Amino acid sequence: MILEVREPGEALAGFARAWRDGKAARSARISFASPELLWKVLTAKRWELLKALCGAGPVSIREAARRVHRDVKAVHGDVTALLNSGVLERAEGGAIVFPYEAVKVEFTLQAA
Repeated sequence: MILEVREPGEALAGFARAWRDGKAARSARISFASPELLWKVLTAKRWELLKALCGAGPVSIREAARRVHRDVKAVHGDVTALLNSGVLERAEGGAIVFPYEAVKVEFTLQAA
């Protein structure tokens, strides 16, 4: 899974190119329009949650909360945000899953 910062037009052009060429991407990508948006979605607590779920298969929210030693209600809020952004997925039966074994974050910091 690659989380990246790309202009929306750039991300759409990449999608259109892959569609036209018929070539599947080597890895899943989720693009954010700015580093600020990326960090708004991927807070420190949510990053910790992803680390706990990475390669773990489907788990309940209660089990995810146990793994990160946090309150179920707080983890539920983080899970909802990660589901809405496409980072997490729902498995059959309602469990959550991060179906990847690794996460890579890509963005470039440029001089103003």
